Amino acid sequence: MEEFEALLNESLEIDTPQEGSVVKGKVLAIEAGQAIIDVGYKMEGRVDLKEFAQPGEAPEIEVGDEVEVFLRNVENARGEAVISHEMARREAAWDRLEEAYGKEERVEGAIFGRVKGGFTVDLGGAVAFLPGSQVDVRPVRDAGPLMGLKQPFQILKMDRRRGNIVVSRRAILEESRAEQRAEVIGNLAEGQTVDGVVKNITEYGAFVDLGGVDGLLHVTDMAWRRVNDPREILSIGETVKVQVIKINKETHRISLGMKQLQDDPWDTVIAKYPLDSTHTGRVTNITDYGAFVELEAGVEGLVHVSEMSWTKKNVHPGKIVSTSQEVEVMVLEIDTAKRRVSLGLKQTMRNPWEVFAETHPEGTPVEGEVKNITEFGLFIGLEGDIDGMVHLSDLTWEGRGEDVIGDYRKGDIVKAVVSEVDTEKERISLSIKAAGGDPYAEAIGGVKRGSIITVEVTKIEDGGIEVEYEGMKSFIRRSDLARDRADQRPERFGVGDKVDVRVTNVDSKNRRLGLSIKAREIAEEKDAVEQFGSSDSGASLGDILGAALKGDRD
Repeated sequence: MEEFEALLNESLEIDTPQEGSVVKGKVLAIEAGQAIIDVGYKMEGRVDLKEFAQPGEAPEIEVGDEVEVFLRNVENARGEAVISHEMARREAAWDRLEEAYGKEERVEGAIFGRVKGGFTVDLGGAVAFLPGSQVDVRPVRDAGPLMGLKQPFQILKMDRRRGNIVVSRRAILEESRAEQRAEVIGNLAEGQTVDGVVKNITEYGAFVDLGGVDGLLHVTDMAWRRVNDPREILSIGETVKVQVIKINKETHRISLGMKQLQDDPWDTVIAKYPLDSTHTGRVTNITDYGAFVELEAGVEGLVHVSEMSWTKKNVHPGKIVSTSQEVEVMVLEIDTAKRRVSLGLKQTMRNPWEVFAETHPEGTPVEGEVKNITEFGLFIGLEGDIDGMVHLSDLTWEGRGEDVIGDYRKGDIVKAVVSEVDTEKERISLSIKAAGGDPYAEAIGGVKRGSIITVEVTKIEDGGIEVEYEGMKSFIRRSDLARDRADQRPERFGVGDKVDVRVTNVDSKNRRLGLSIKAREIAEEKDAVEQFGSSDSGASLGDILGAALKGDRD
């Protein structure tokens, strides 16, 4: 009996399926969206039909089909086996995927759902996670066309215990693309002309598809002229003819050019733009140091800020010219090696200082506005947008310039006279005091050294007297007040007295007259002696002077 019981138990263990294992069963019927499956030993179970359907497809199962199912429980409350076809597929899939992962082989699957950060992929029973960054080599805005499509994936990571699988579609595409790039690049050579399709446009250039491999067409290689925006000459999807400039075999980067297929305008620059010739160009760009002017497509020259205006110094170029403005320029220098042309804007106009010198010779009266006041004078705005300077010494005839400069304000309109024009140093000297004439010159117009003039005493001092002649002040020292020392007393004169004096010196530079009463008396004595006798004849000086005075009365 014991032997029989042991044999019976062994037979039951062999023939009865174990819970948690995959067993084979036969479809007995399909009803109410479920398949009734016989798993042996009069055990039957039910499986939803959706477990037999591939993502996006109808279930593929018929009565009589033999299928694999996972036995979860031998019997439930209704006396039926609890089975799952999906779990059977998952177990088989995990075995297959682990083997593929170990061999770094590709696996086939289909994207069937979207989750946070990516998508879910059915790998023949096992569900894997596809991160959004691993869908394609470039960001995918619409994944609709990829849903339900069977395609290869690369397993990046898997953990059976936790049930986690991470896959990548991008790795497959990059590998295929690398093989394709290598093949295309192998057929290309530097200097070769090929056709390509513009795939993408950026601010620095455009990417051109050469048939499976992209090349960069930099903005500086699109045309000989300046291209501010590649979209000016290219559009996405456009077919263009380009030249292969450089191929980097290691990085598989290809540099392309369009302007290399056109004639270089610099080959004829020297012939077309000789030095000192003038041309009309268009302002293409303005910087802090000048403005770029396009003479023709592909040929630009720089007008340095110092060559822009005769009169506007330390001014931003944008305040002199504007972008797209047509301007006349002169060619100053050409450097074909560096492909540079130096241009001048002010050279096309006459030097305003030369024009002013021609139209305003020395002594010409002018009128202008006070532009600036400095410690050494005034700057006056003149015609031609230039300034002239009035030095302190040219502000007034009387007193010091430092004392009267405070009477002027910016914006005052003043009259002056041109005293000097230096075209090389671009300087114009003006004189305000000369604009109203020279009172000194007018006062001493007929006065010469030795002349006898009448002056008025204006002030008495210990050292002499101050006198005035036609508005001009002079000072007669004590020693020049009389011939006789006893009469050289300032107090014998009174303010307002009229006195005849002799001019001993005319100092035009310092604007002073040298006057002397003593010199006049000596001169009168000499004249009297010559006319009425000599002191050697026995006549006294008193007799001679008396006779001279009598002669004057007669």
